[in-house]
Amino acid sequence: MSYMCHLKKLLPGLIFGLLISFHYTAWSRSLPDFTDLVERYSPAVVNISTTQKVQRRRGPALPKGLELPDIPKDSPLHEFFRRFFGEGGEGGQEFDAQSLGSGFIISTDGYIITNNHVIKDADEIIVRLSDRRELAARIVGSDARSDIALLKIDAKDLPIVKTGANYPLKVGEWVLAIGSPFGFDHSVTAGIVSAKGRSLPSGNYVPFIQTDVAINPGNSGGPLFNLDGEVVGVNSQIYSRTGGFMGLSFAIPIADAMNVVEQLRENGKVSRGWLGVMIQDVSRELAESFGLDKPKGALIAKVLPDSPAEQAGLQVGDVVLKFNGQKVKRSSDLPPLVGRTRKGARVPVRVLRAGMGKTLHVLIEELPEEETLAAKTDPETTTDHRLGLVVRDLDATARKRHKVVKGGVLVAIVEEGPARQAGIHGKDVLLMLNGKRIKDRAHFEQLAAELPAGKAISVYLQRAGNPMFLPLRVPQ
Repeated sequence: MSYMCHLKKLLPGLIFGLLISFHYTAWSRSLPDFTDLVERYSPAVVNISTTQKVQRRRGPALPKGLELPDIPKDSPLHEFFRRFFGEGGEGGQEFDAQSLGSGFIISTDGYIITNNHVIKDADEIIVRLSDRRELAARIVGSDARSDIALLKIDAKDLPIVKTGANYPLKVGEWVLAIGSPFGFDHSVTAGIVSAKGRSLPSGNYVPFIQTDVAINPGNSGGPLFNLDGEVVGVNSQIYSRTGGFMGLSFAIPIADAMNVVEQLRENGKVSRGWLGVMIQDVSRELAESFGLDKPKGALIAKVLPDSPAEQAGLQVGDVVLKFNGQKVKRSSDLPPLVGRTRKGARVPVRVLRAGMGKTLHVLIEELPEEETLAAKTDPETTTDHRLGLVVRDLDATARKRHKVVKGGVLVAIVEEGPARQAGIHGKDVLLMLNGKRIKDRAHFEQLAAELPAGKAISVYLQRAGNPMFLPLRVPQ
């Protein structure tokens, strides 16, 4: 009798324990198992270390007439005086700055994808393989706008990843990263896709994948895998207020990365389409003012001069709803769509103008270099395409720095053309053109337009405080 009473008391606890065990087993079985994926593809992930020569700034000089004291070399003060004041009037000391990153092999003969910022300005790049071999790498090409770089090492029969360029990645699915955070090779972290198509200030032409996978310094350039073992992204950056991981990491979609890689292999550079507009998001209030049923599209805030948009008749206040047949839901959707369009393509652009729909056809051009594009967006500059010069007026600070009292214009950009051939540099101050003194930017534009075609003219300028004349031949 006492045994049965004891059993009745224990029975609820036993049932509860069995239920917990069952639910835990079922829950654990629903979690992904990454072991096979890691074993199969981690050998194709590499550690990348770079070395860059950096000039250490020399400390303050000793007062005139004084010399370094004769201190024994084994004294701590000897090293202090040597580093702080230098030795014998030497310049700054050169030292090696090192950084770490990750990458992954995409071909058996040694092509490797990583981030541009991992190898930028590197004097030496060393790739460490999973079998602990260390090989020097050369840069095939790099693209700052997408933050993608392509490297090549001399090796054969290497393990490679498989890419999921056509894989329909979904928000909420599991993903896994392999890399070398803080130099810890082949570290594995996992999480889920938090969002797609994120636009970041550092990458307007990349629709980033946002995840909660732990990414830290050294993970940059490493692969982001799906559960099928396909690379779906290149880990690139994090959002952090502390410098460490805070649950927000961003990867470049592999389709965009491979498009860049193919162009780098074929041409050594990346060509993107250019529309020539500055855009902003459509808020709820703006949508109402434009007669839209909800916020959508990209609102044109500025049309750049001499751009495909200007030539096609796009106007400030137009809301771009479709580009080349694809819907523009947010303003961040437009730059990647334009960037993926080839130069010379004539595409339809659907806009909302004054409450009415309108379709315009734009002949897409190649996206200019950063400096040229910056000059085009700067209303305070003047561009002369015939000479290949972009100039701006000198403000008080520039006049003081260049020691110019009045007149003249500052060279902002030297494009390919006569000015570059003549030896004109950026930051030169142009004082005279064909024997006539330049008053300001508007006057320079007038003088440049009056230059005789096919003739050699003189340019009087000042460079780093030194005046000089240069001959320039005006094109026909």
